[in-house]
Amino acid sequence: MATFGWQTWNSGPFSAQRGAGTAPGTVVVRFCGPFTERDIYTHLQPLELNNILEIAPRPGEPSISKNILDMTACTSMDSRGLGLIATHFARCQKRGVKLVVAGASPRVREVFHITKMDSVIPLASTVAEAEAL
Repeated sequence: MATFGWQTWNSGPFSAQRGAGTAPGTVVVRFCGPFTERDIYTHLQPLELNNILEIAPRPGEPSISKNILDMTACTSMDSRGLGLIATHFARCQKRGVKLVVAGASPRVREVFHITKMDSVIPLASTVAEAEAL
């Protein structure tokens, strides 16, 4: 099995990292900091965010069958953040990739619940739990 390292896009208040999960074909994207329009685009260019969420495998990666969004370190999320996740979910569905959100705080889970997105996108308490789904 080929392995690849973590790629960090930014070290500021909002950051995003992409790396391999423990199961073959699993990619984990870690978001840290407030997942809000202001914070995302203050620290990442839209093209950088698109690159990190790209579903096509990178050199050395197996084909992707599961994408886990690790939100353990996300302190909050606004409608733009949720919209980005919803758009990414649609892309994953189109390509047959299972998307799971892991580690969302009670505050972030509430956003999913209020918008009923928790009935569309699976939520897991941890990345390990998400990998087992």
